[in-house]
Amino acid sequence: MQNTHPNVPSIDQEDRTVPINLRQSGPTPVQMLIDTRVRKSPYWHLSMEAGCWRASVYNRMYHPRGYVRPEDGGMMAEYDSLVNHVTLWNVAVERQIRVQGPGAEDFVNFVITRDATRIPVMHARYVILCNEHGGILNDPVLLRVAEDEFWFSLSDSDLLFWLQGVNVGRRFDVDIREIDVSPVQIQGPKSVDLMADLFGPAVAELPPYGLLAGDVGGCPVIVSQTGFSGEKGYEIYLKDSTLHAETLWNTVLEAGKPHQLAVVAPAHHRRIAAGILSWGQDMDQETLPFQANLGYQVPRQKAADYIGKAALEEARRQLEAGTPPYTHQLVGLRLGGKPIEDYAPDFWLISPTHDGGPGEPVGYVTSPWFSPELGQNIAMGYVPVDFTGVGTQLWVQLPDEYSDVPGSPVAAEVVEVPFRPSVNPNQREILRQRGLDAAV
Repeated sequence: MQNTHPNVPSIDQEDRTVPINLRQSGPTPVQMLIDTRVRKSPYWHLSMEAGCWRASVYNRMYHPRGYVRPEDGGMMAEYDSLVNHVTLWNVAVERQIRVQGPGAEDFVNFVITRDATRIPVMHARYVILCNEHGGILNDPVLLRVAEDEFWFSLSDSDLLFWLQGVNVGRRFDVDIREIDVSPVQIQGPKSVDLMADLFGPAVAELPPYGLLAGDVGGCPVIVSQTGFSGEKGYEIYLKDSTLHAETLWNTVLEAGKPHQLAVVAPAHHRRIAAGILSWGQDMDQETLPFQANLGYQVPRQKAADYIGKAALEEARRQLEAGTPPYTHQLVGLRLGGKPIEDYAPDFWLISPTHDGGPGEPVGYVTSPWFSPELGQNIAMGYVPVDFTGVGTQLWVQLPDEYSDVPGSPVAAEVVEVPFRPSVNPNQREILRQRGLDAAV
């Protein structure tokens, strides 16, 4: 669908029903209304005590997105704590949807693209769920806590209604509901030391995506070696969190003192460097996995049927025939300009040439930030398929506060993702090391 409104850049989005809003409105000085229509997590008041000064909405819950004030270093100060010490994140917005019952494995296998039968008990996997057209509905971490019990730890789309709706027609023998389990993340190089203080030395042996049952301050939890950073990290899933939030939070804070624990917001600068995607920002329900570097989530050997299988296999066939069924694909970019040290308020535009001015835009940036390790800005963004080759030169139209020359775009280059190695490599990195292009 081609945008024709004069205030909307004319970028080809013919393969979308609802185009991405590419108006460049910039930061808008509004105050978030806190009321009862959006849920506060059990840790919300604790985040306020820790200094949270701003938030967004994620899964219809308030989500802390900043603790260190800009005048004190802002998000880059929080980043320093993550990459050098250890951090505590309030991620209760990762709402937990439990699928339990005799038909749990069959149901989960029908709604995810990967093979649920190959997930051992007390292990987790990063998975995607697609609609019948192959569009990505959610990319949760899936925990298998028992033979007949799975938890979907959600990204930012409400999957509960979808799962319940699917079962209205299919009638698997399962119970599907949200449960009172709220996770926190413990991320950073000292996370293993902090977790060993809480759970004993066995936690240090936990493999990536491994699970461990334990307790914190007498409160039952499940621990996973997972996270949203690319650093060494864990998540603690607190059961009956409405009752026990303070106990967990304060116990972790106390145990963290010797390790320089800091309470921070999710570190999007580090997840960008690791090539970790954010649903709603880097992909949505109209994005095919192949567009967003998630083609490895579409197995080549899964015999069982699943929602979207026919559409995804046809998309792969077209892609391998050299006729991709979409116009734009996600790439990594290194770009110039002054350091981007906070969230972007818009999808900044990408042009193929400088032309002494902005030029005609052909793509847009989804996730930009400054990488201290690389000493330059990095980003992910969508560009036409013909512009995806590594080394392709492009131009990004940054706001004046980040541009080298106000009103002029900055140079960018398409590069490989991830931008730097991960301490905990994700599945895509592991498969690439093995020369594979699809998980099981």
